[in-house]
Amino acid sequence: MSRLNRRDFVQAIAAGPLLLLETGGQASKSLSSADTVLGRVAASQLGMTLMHEHVLVDFIGAAQVSRDRYDPREVFTSVLPHLRRLYGAGCRTLVECTPAFIGRDPALLASLSEASKLNLITNTGYYGAADDNFIPAWAYQEPATQLADRWVKEYEEGIEGTGIKPGIIKIGVDAGRLSKIDEKLVKAAALTHLHTGLTIASHTGDGIAALEQLDLLKKLGVRPNAFIWVHAHNEPNCELQFQAAAQGCWVEFDGISPASMDLHQELIRNMVDRKLIHRTLISQDAGWYHVGEPGGGEFRSYDFLFNRFLPELRKRGISESSIQQLLVGNPRQVLTVKIRALDKHK
Repeated sequence: MSRLNRRDFVQAIAAGPLLLLETGGQASKSLSSADTVLGRVAASQLGMTLMHEHVLVDFIGAAQVSRDRYDPREVFTSVLPHLRRLYGAGCRTLVECTPAFIGRDPALLASLSEASKLNLITNTGYYGAADDNFIPAWAYQEPATQLADRWVKEYEEGIEGTGIKPGIIKIGVDAGRLSKIDEKLVKAAALTHLHTGLTIASHTGDGIAALEQLDLLKKLGVRPNAFIWVHAHNEPNCELQFQAAAQGCWVEFDGISPASMDLHQELIRNMVDRKLIHRTLISQDAGWYHVGEPGGGEFRSYDFLFNRFLPELRKRGISESSIQQLLVGNPRQVLTVKIRALDKHK
């Protein structure tokens, strides 16, 4: 029998003593905490946080992906110096957003976390963007409740026998109106959130898809502040970013790089001017060890944001309090395990 069904949507909120529950603006008194690959930590200990980075990615496709395709010792040796430099730059937490069937490896992340001293956070969920090349075959046949069962089990029992719990839900959808499979993934993510309190991060093709996901989540009883619009910087219409943020959604400008410096500075300034900085996340979408390429291919280091982007942001008049909110305060809220449910009576 399925762990979660339609009737369970709201009943699933009773998901554990360490979860915070938001309904109608009220929250239960409980410890604010986040789940890392080395276990649960107080949210106050997360520090400077990069919300969207990658350690290892394999783009071979769901039908062929396998850990036999790489040597974890080689990956460890390749990635560790980059994580140590990031720690030295002041970062304390990195959210590793590689989903299942694209190279997610929680045991490798645990080893890297221990060696680097960084908090590393992994995920549950399936990635439906990129024309669904990374969706396992059963996801087309199983209903959203069954997919949610799989993801909830990873949270309750750990991923693939490792005991390591995800700290976010990661899904992906293509641009435009949601396809049938993308809509199913959003529904499964809603069910999983209402049971676990994990925030939903969705690789989103454009603003149309972002707003449609928000509408669907609200219909399913999930508050907008349980949702991250990943890659929002790719949407050319800033008004859609403002509209999503005004609803309470987290708008994430990742992909920060030397080539995107001016764009990301402008996007952040826009959010400050609109008084929406409290709904904004930033990161680089950097890394990573490319499975199938000699030596893992070219690795884009993680420390650009700290060593070059933030100094320029300060020169352009962004206050230290806004920077702290972008990299400490907002990620702390996002990563706190907390069910964000709409009041069922409204």
